[in-house]
Formats: sequence, C-alpha cells, structure tokens
Amino acid sequence: MNIYFAGIGGVGIGPLAEIASDAGHYVAGSDTAKSPTTYQLEAKGVQIAYTQDGSFLEQVHAAHPLDWLIYTAAMAADHPELTKARALGIKTGKRDELISDIIREHNLKLIAVAGTHGKTTTTGMLVWTLKQLKIPVSYSVGSTLSFGPSGRYDENSQYFVYECDEFDRNFLHFSPYLSLITSVDYDHADTYPTPADYFAAFQQFIDHSAHTIMWEREAQRGLTLRPDNTLLHMQDTMPFHLVGTHNRENATLIAYASEYLSLGTYDEVRAAIDTFPGTSRRFEQLGPNLYSDYAHHPTEIAATLQLAHELSDHIVVVYQPHQNTRQYQVRAQYADCMKSAQKIYWLPTYLSRENPNLPVLQPEQLTENLTNRNIVEYRDLNSQLWTDIQRERALGNLVLVMGAGSIDSWLRQQLAA
Repeated sequence: MNIYFAGIGGVGIGPLAEIASDAGHYVAGSDTAKSPTTYQLEAKGVQIAYTQDGSFLEQVHAAHPLDWLIYTAAMAADHPELTKARALGIKTGKRDELISDIIREHNLKLIAVAGTHGKTTTTGMLVWTLKQLKIPVSYSVGSTLSFGPSGRYDENSQYFVYECDEFDRNFLHFSPYLSLITSVDYDHADTYPTPADYFAAFQQFIDHSAHTIMWEREAQRGLTLRPDNTLLHMQDTMPFHLVGTHNRENATLIAYASEYLSLGTYDEVRAAIDTFPGTSRRFEQLGPNLYSDYAHHPTEIAATLQLAHELSDHIVVVYQPHQNTRQYQVRAQYADCMKSAQKIYWLPTYLSRENPNLPVLQPEQLTENLTNRNIVEYRDLNSQLWTDIQRERALGNLVLVMGAGSIDSWLRQQLAA
C-alpha cells in the first residue's frame, strides 16, 4: 500500500508511519514542524512536507497513487489535506484502523497497555524487556525512546505491543489477546462527558480483551472481569530497583504479563526491567537538577513528586496545566498533589481542543484549593522563568518541569541556546 500520514511527527501518527515503512509500505506525510520523529523518518528516506495545504499530498498521489490517508483525531474535518484526499478519492482513516489492519494482516497477538496514567512508561518498559530477552516484537509507543524508534514492525514477531489510548475511544477498536490496565481515573471530559461514561468505556475494553491483568483497586472501583477473561487482580507490588512507586507498579504488571506469556524466568525479566532507561518526558533528566515530565493530571503529578522525593528533599515544581476543558474537571483535585514541593511556579494553561463556550480558568483560580498556595508564584514562558529555573538549580534544588503542552519544547530550546 501507499500511505500518506497527516501529522506524521506526532506521538500517535509518527510511530505508525515507522511501522508501515518497516512493513514494506510506501510512506510519505506532512506536519507543521520538524521533530525527533520526522528526523528519524527522513533518515529512512520518507518524504515529508512542512506545509499542509494539500499541494504536497496531490504531488505524492500523482507519483505514487495513494491508497490511504491516515490522520490524527485532532485534525479538523475541513482540513485542507482531508478535503484534498476526498476530492482525489483517497480512502481516509485514523490510526486505529491501520494498526488493526497490520495486526490482522500479519496475524499478530495484540498486547495492549491501557489506563489513565502510566501507559507510555509501561509500554516502553515492556518493549525494552522483550528486546533484552531477545524476543522479536512489533510495537507502537506514544513517546520518543532512547533505545529505538517509537514504532517498529518486525517480520519475525509474534506480538504487537501497543499503547492503547482511550482518547477519542481509540482503544475500543481493538480486541487484544492480553490487556494490561495501569490505572483508571476519570479524564478526557471532551470525549467522556461523565465519569460513568469513562468507566463504561474501560469496562467495554476489558470485555473485548481475551485476557486482562489489572490491580485490585480497579475492581474495587467497579471494573469486572468475565470468568473466561480473568487472568488476575494484582494487590502487591513486586520488588524492583526502580525509582518511584508508580514505576515499580508498572514493572509488576510486566512481570505478571511475562510470566503468563512464558517470556522468560522471573530473574531474567526482573534483570531486564531493572535496566529500563525510561522514555522521553517521563521524569527525563535534561541536565543537573533538571527534569521534564509529561504529568498534567493531579494523580500523575503526585506520583511524579513521590518519585522525585526518592532523589531529593528539595523540589521546585514548574507546572503548565494542559487544556482548559480538563481544568474544569480537575481543579478541585489539585488540593494536595504538590504538597511536598518547596516552591511552585504556575503557568497559564496550554490551550488545545477547547470548548469555546468555557471561559479560560486563570492560574489564580486553579490554585485556590492548593493546601500550600502560599508557595506559588505565577509565571509565563519567558526569560524570567528561565532565570528562576537556573537560580533554583544553582541552589541545589531539584527542578521538576511538568506539563503536556509547549513547556517541554520551550525548556529544551533554553538549554540549547
């Protein structure tokens, strides 16, 4: 097939383009800016345009008649490339359709990692473990990996490991052989209007899965396993030499999955997991006393701070909230998620896929429930914030920069300047 990927540098689409290329398909695409993923793809000979007005798509189609345009869920229905594809009679679809097609075509067993928090780390950790055990694996991870591309197809693989995202109900398009549930905590109000809708979707995902591993706490919150589906409910975390309670929980999921799939002995699996190098933006160290993390939900923030406190008692948080719609949902939950920080620099919310009828909540409104509001200082992404960060690092404080928006790229730009 000849496949065009719109938004080819994104964390969801980019790995899929890698997989399609590995599987022998012709791949081209577009994005609005260069990224580590586009650099990787261009190094493999993939043609990428950094305009999305439809002209490049038409040019590619003339040279290599396209069978499929794959696009991100964030793309507007009247986007120029979607409009052009329809006019040219090119089939269009989202990433889940192509992944399902590849899994079916190559007769792979899907190992899906789902949950509100911890999907990326757990998926990356599982891929790493399989690689260390010399087991061929095809996979897609929604982040940059230090040990390989974000997506890969291996013709010798039996399994396809996939970070199965609940946004846009993506995960409901799959029937996994084995599902790992990291956690379930209401999120994505733009897709699920109520917590009941959210939990019902996870229940449907579990019902679609042949086998499931999840924590007992999720069962206590109402999620159930069919008698023919049940693998186990986990209660206790296994001992691993990893920093952070949530990382040790993720590792425990993988240890149980490895045992069920007979991937290796417990000692072999544990040795592999203990050397996991991590993924991009998941407590990623960018320099002395400076870490970047994707956390943007109070539960994630608390977990990341717990991890940081295993390394330092002096933590300064720089936080950029993500999506105004989400802030209406989580604002009350911020209460004590940063209670262990010594100082908090709070930024305006990064806006994405917003409801235009909702007024944008201001930083002062989002912090009004914080138990340690007295240590909050309000900042913007500018030179003053960078000066503050550098001063805190020089004082020996661990600076933890968190958010899913533009803050990570801004931080890397400051370091590179």
